Amino acid sequence: MATKHTGSKSARHGREPRVPRLPIAQAREGQLAWVLGACERVLRPLVRLALAFGIKHAQLEEVLRDVLLDEARRAWLEQGTEPNISQLSVTTGLNRKAVTSRVREQTVSLPQTEMSAEARTLTLWLQMFADNPAHRLLPIVSDEESTPSFEAVARRASRGNVHHRAILDELVRLNMAIERDGMTELAVAGFVPASDLKGMLSFLGDNARDHLLAGVSNTVGAKPPLLERSVFAAGISLEECERIHRLARERWGELHHEMTREMRRAYEAADKGDSGRIRVGIYTYYEDAKAEVNAAQPVTRNSSESKK
Repeated sequence: MATKHTGSKSARHGREPRVPRLPIAQAREGQLAWVLGACERVLRPLVRLALAFGIKHAQLEEVLRDVLLDEARRAWLEQGTEPNISQLSVTTGLNRKAVTSRVREQTVSLPQTEMSAEARTLTLWLQMFADNPAHRLLPIVSDEESTPSFEAVARRASRGNVHHRAILDELVRLNMAIERDGMTELAVAGFVPASDLKGMLSFLGDNARDHLLAGVSNTVGAKPPLLERSVFAAGISLEECERIHRLARERWGELHHEMTREMRRAYEAADKGDSGRIRVGIYTYYEDAKAEVNAAQPVTRNSSESKK
C-alpha cells in the first residue's frame, strides 16, 4: 500500500510553508491612513491661520486644488512628460473641467523671501555689525571707498539691481533702520518684518515649506537625507519651556552668524547660471497641551441645535 505523505508541497521540498501575506490593497489602505494622518497634523496650524483671518472652506479648497495640480504637473515633468489634462485629472482625482479651469488661470502668490533685496541687505549689514559693532551706524553714502556706507552694502547685497535709496526707505518703513542727518542706524537683530503682514506671511510660507520639504524628501527617499531633527519633551512646566526657549535663541544666534557668513561667501562666488538655493532654520514651539487635547474632541450639539 502506498504511503501517504502529509504537509505542503513546499515542506516536502525542504522549504518553509508560505505565510499568507497581507493583501496589497489592505497594506495600501494602511499607508494611505498614515499619510492622511501626517497631512492632518501639518494642516492643523495652517487651518488655525486661515480661521484667524476669516478664510472659509471654499477658499481653502481652491488652494488645495491648485497645489494638487501644480505638484501633479511637477511629478509628470520629473518623469520627462508634459502632462495633458486627462493625465492631470487621473493623477489628482479632479474632473477635467476643474483641471481646465486651473490651467487657464494664473494665481498671484506672495513674494519669495529669497528674492528680497531688503532681506539680503539687512543680513549683510547684520554680519558686518557682528564682526564690528561700530558698523551699527553707517553713512548713507560715502565718497571714500575705504569707508563702509549703506549704499555700498546695498549695492553688494543686491548686486546693483536695486537702488540703495529704495532699499533704505523700505527698511525704515519696516522699523528695521533709523535714518537721520545723512546716517542710518541698525535697529533690529534680524529681518523679521513684524509691522508688515505680507512680509511675515511670506516668511511663514517659505520657512514652513522648506522645513516640510526636508521632512518629505527624507520620508520618500528622493535624495540623500537632509538635516531635519528635533528634541522634545512633554509633562514639564511652562516656565521650564520658556527657559529652554531662551537657551535655543542664544545658541541659534551664534550659528546664525556662521551660516550667514558661509552663505554670503557662496553667493558672491556663484556663477551667473547657478540656481541652487538653501535655507537653514530653527524653531521652538511650546504650549499648554490641554488646549490641543480639548480642541480635538468631537463636536457635540447643544440643546437648541438638537431641537431643529
